[in-house]
Amino acid sequence: MMAKYKIEIKKSAVKEISKLPQKELIKILSEIKLLANNPRPFGAIKLSGDDKFRLRVGNYRILYQIFDEKLIVIIVKVGHRKDVYNKTN
Repeated sequence: MMAKYKIEIKKSAVKEISKLPQKELIKILSEIKLLANNPRPFGAIKLSGDDKFRLRVGNYRILYQIFDEKLIVIIVKVGHRKDVYNKTN
């Protein structure tokens, strides 16, 4: 069995998550939890020219970074697919 990854969520992403509709919030939080066991699930795509991964949850996207050497997944951004790629930090 693989070691569990620690999930960290950037302050800005916490703010984005808190604004989500209740129905989406539940789905997104459960997807984020699953990343602790498998940070590269089926459907996760590495963004080209970036060290981030993208996970689709309905019309929303979770952008995150994986640090294998420290077993950490950092949630960088969560948002609607039409907004999430703009001004990515």
